[in-house]
Amino acid sequence: MNTVRPIFVVGYARSGTTLLSVMLHAHPRIAMPPETRFLLSVYDNRASFGDLGREDNRRRLAVSITEDVRFGDLKLDRDRLVDEIVAAPPTVGSAAGTVWRAFARSHGKARWGEKRPAYWQRMDVILRLFPNAQFVHLVRDGRACVASLKTVDWYPFASRTAMTAWSLAEARLTRLGRRLPAGSYHHLRYEDLLADPRRELEALCGFLGEDFDEGMLQYARAADAIVPGRKTWHDRTRGSLDTSRIEAWRSTLSAAEIGLSERVLARPLTANGYALSGAGTDPPIREVLGYERARLRRRREMTLEQARDAIRVRRDGVPVADQG
Repeated sequence: MNTVRPIFVVGYARSGTTLLSVMLHAHPRIAMPPETRFLLSVYDNRASFGDLGREDNRRRLAVSITEDVRFGDLKLDRDRLVDEIVAAPPTVGSAAGTVWRAFARSHGKARWGEKRPAYWQRMDVILRLFPNAQFVHLVRDGRACVASLKTVDWYPFASRTAMTAWSLAEARLTRLGRRLPAGSYHHLRYEDLLADPRRELEALCGFLGEDFDEGMLQYARAADAIVPGRKTWHDRTRGSLDTSRIEAWRSTLSAAEIGLSERVLARPLTANGYALSGAGTDPPIREVLGYERARLRRRREMTLEQARDAIRVRRDGVPVADQG
């Protein structure tokens, strides 16, 4: 079994996970692929592939992975990768790990990582697939995340929905850090990364067991390699760090949005070192209750989904972890 530990960068949407991934990819030993979407899909549909001990079923799994709409961003040879997955150990985790090991080799790197903001909702699955992974939890001021989501055209939901998800993400990822063994979880703030990238990246490399490399501070070429040009909302990963963006939420959010966020997110904001501004208006009680109901409903849904999946795993008795 490969003893090289995978690296998962986790955090809520618009927390800076792409920037951090680019910085990590600029390290001479670490490869961070463009964001893909196949992992949770093939995991949830694993029963449809049948017994992976059979070569034809592993091939069907491999074809499914390489048909992912974003597979082309990896710039890997599709037929060769299918053959590698077929030759890998017969688990879903091994199939996914084979993809990212191939990506790392294509860049001459020894280690691979992965990031996708949606993973915060399924950390039990990520741990099941990659039990020896190291997790890097990047947190950003929840008000800034909400404000940033208001500026992108792919997020159709209201600000209150974003507040709900941010608070759940931080709660889940913080609990993850408490239950993982030493050397498996590292927490850092986006704002600290912008203010003193050398210090934060040196600490991160220490956690990962890697030497810090100066190239991590010169990450523009890494951004060109792993951030598709069509994702214009990530264009800042190709420029200099801009600390003025830290407080941009003050002018992007309305007084009502600031007031609601500082009311319902007060505890996780202050726990992460973010001071309340007091600049917003007092939120109507219906907005506060609407947030609380939505948060409770979503937390219940995720808890039930996690419990159902755990039951399926025990019932099936089929290994899923990466054995590559």
